[in-house]
Amino acid sequence: MNKRNSASLEPLLYNTSEQNVTEIIDKINPKNAKKVAIMLVIVFILYHFYLHLKYGKDSCRWLFSDGHYKNDMGWQPYGCMMHVYTENDRMLCMKYLAYYHHQNTFVFLGDYQIKNMYLTFRDHFILTDKTSNENDKFIFDPVAKQLNLSYKNDDLCLQASFIWVPYISKTVLNLINEWKATKSLPSIIVIGLSTWSIKASNGSRKNLDEYSTNITLLLHSFEEICDKSRILWVLQAPVDEKKLNVSNLMITNEVIDQYNNAAVKVLKHSCVELWTSSKLIAQRHVSNMQEGIYLSAESLNIDIQLLLNMYCNNHMNPNDGTCCVTTEFPTYTQLASFSILFLCLICRAFMSIKPFYTYSLRYSNFRIVISSMAKLTLIMTFFYVCDRTNFFMKENKYYLNIGFWLPLGYIFTLGLFFTEDSRYTKIMNRDQTDEWKGWMQLIILIYQMTDAKVQLPIYNHILILVAAYIFLSGYGHFMYLWFRSDAGLLRFLQVLFRLNFLTVVLCFCMNRPYQFYYFIPVVTFWFSFLYIVFIFPPRVTSVLSEAQPIYYVYVIFKIIFLFISTCILYLSQVFFEKVFVTRPWKALFVTTDDDIENWWFRWKIDRFSALYGAAFAFFLLITQKFNFIDDNNHNNLFSARVSFFVAVLALLGLFATSTYAIICPSRFEYIDIQTYICILPIICYVLLRNVSGILRTRYSIIFAFFGRISLELFVSHFHIWLSADSHGILVLVPQFPVINILVVSYIYVCIAHELHCITKNLLPYAVPSDWKIALRNVFFFFVLLIPTGIRDGMF
Repeated sequence: MNKRNSASLEPLLYNTSEQNVTEIIDKINPKNAKKVAIMLVIVFILYHFYLHLKYGKDSCRWLFSDGHYKNDMGWQPYGCMMHVYTENDRMLCMKYLAYYHHQNTFVFLGDYQIKNMYLTFRDHFILTDKTSNENDKFIFDPVAKQLNLSYKNDDLCLQASFIWVPYISKTVLNLINEWKATKSLPSIIVIGLSTWSIKASNGSRKNLDEYSTNITLLLHSFEEICDKSRILWVLQAPVDEKKLNVSNLMITNEVIDQYNNAAVKVLKHSCVELWTSSKLIAQRHVSNMQEGIYLSAESLNIDIQLLLNMYCNNHMNPNDGTCCVTTEFPTYTQLASFSILFLCLICRAFMSIKPFYTYSLRYSNFRIVISSMAKLTLIMTFFYVCDRTNFFMKENKYYLNIGFWLPLGYIFTLGLFFTEDSRYTKIMNRDQTDEWKGWMQLIILIYQMTDAKVQLPIYNHILILVAAYIFLSGYGHFMYLWFRSDAGLLRFLQVLFRLNFLTVVLCFCMNRPYQFYYFIPVVTFWFSFLYIVFIFPPRVTSVLSEAQPIYYVYVIFKIIFLFISTCILYLSQVFFEKVFVTRPWKALFVTTDDDIENWWFRWKIDRFSALYGAAFAFFLLITQKFNFIDDNNHNNLFSARVSFFVAVLALLGLFATSTYAIICPSRFEYIDIQTYICILPIICYVLLRNVSGILRTRYSIIFAFFGRISLELFVSHFHIWLSADSHGILVLVPQFPVINILVVSYIYVCIAHELHCITKNLLPYAVPSDWKIALRNVFFFFVLLIPTGIRDGMF
């Protein structure tokens, strides 16, 4: 090819390459992203279905079969969440079971390893006057003390016994026969036998065969009592061969594995549960084993926590414990809700059939509603499967500094990289407020995921972000009421629908009270309060104020009234409770146990934030009216010198409030003062963000995207990003935490965006422009609420 032809092809190749890149970019859109998310969900449903076939769906077996350490944060069982039982929890569990006539009988059969486990279990229930010497907690000389031990607590109906059985012998058979004869079978039997058999035979192969045979003979007796007693066979933990004394040199890890494999081979298909996780836990603490063979205190304490989780979780239902918990049966409200949703899904399926499809085209509005409800049905089903069943796995949350700060750094780097010019120049324009909501929402989500509330400085800063979000709510609603003349009843109903549609659906489908989604009640209340006060005559708008300046005074009086009313509500908690526990709206402000403390706490923390937003909006309008600032162009708000001075003051204000949030010694002390000072960092941020024309007219498209769906992100994260009502983390990709977070987050964001679209599509049909039809829909909604209201004591 000559040079002329080669040169003539260069533009063609360049244009072709550019076209290919453009086509790829065009395919990266929300619609295609959601298709990928759907495929991922289907893949993980099939994958977890396979896991259930392989490992079973009993989370108790997961608890005792496998797990891993999450760095230095603690033990994480396979596929479920472990609750750490405190002293009060343990007592409450035993008292609860005793009240329902359970005999809390624990029997430990075995050698010195099981004896140490028994002693650790006993010491969990001995509070003040201990009956044994502290030095007896871990026995290291098995020959010196081989007597059977027992502990009894009549108040708890608790009886724990240790029976010395170093070998598989007739002693175990006699015990089982005795229990059957007296009809006093233990609730839990913990048994572990191997090391003494290894020592007695010097680790011979012949004894291993006898060991396997004896377990087989013992299995028949176990099968006879399995329906009344839960039997746990503890596999022998590895040893530190370097620390073994002369008498234990034959107990090597190789021989231990042989004996463990023999036990697994016999018992794996029986009713006896193999306690494999005890061995895995001990592997982490091998170096801490006394004399190289005796389990460390750390290992034994975790073992007892697993035992308590197995015994208590299904009765106590701790928020952060899903192991051994039976899936809750859906309520009548849930069944009715899903029945209606699935009816919509069936209708949508029929509409895909050709005769019905042609018919449905004539009624496009009906098709849009049914299609949106069908999508909502699939999403709610996914919510239910993720959070109300153990089909998908769950893990506990643990705080780690790098786990909080690293994703925070990644997100802000990404957000600052994708910026573009805004079409607005005004202070706190739409792009800027969306961006603000977006990055705050992302920080709050990372805070929730990493359980960063245990860090007081981070908790205090999150309170500022929540206050800023409510501030933006008050600011936005005031601006709309000021500039728009259509802020009537329809606008009120539209905002209520936009704020509460997803939350109400989840309340019905997930069987959670309205107060569970605490942020939604707060912003709904403040929107309603502001709307009623500012709509109440004399109604004030920008047009009326221009004609009659006296209307500015009316606004000032209304803002003062809002602050005074809020102070009156706050001054008396008794009065506050009487107002909000009044029927029929009581059910909106109490939790499932009829407690209003949660609403009181949330309300009082941010009682002035929305009012600050409205007052700031009014102040900003005044400064713009009298030309104190000019934000109609891309220039700085002030001269260069003044802008620099204002920016320095704003930085000092942010630094001061952040410093106080870090050094404040008490959470409650900060909560009390935060209500009054939260306006300072908010104003400082607004100044920093807007004083420069360059900063004011650019925004992050990434943060703005998340800001537009922030409401759906917040409401959804309780069930499909986190799990167990936000107490744990949803696990789709086991054993790969980073990949899991990325995959779950991707699906979660796609679902949140789709929920945003569904709400937007349904809004004109739920609250149409005809106020008569809108009121009719409201009436039908309240009629549907009557059965639930009667159940919840609203009437």
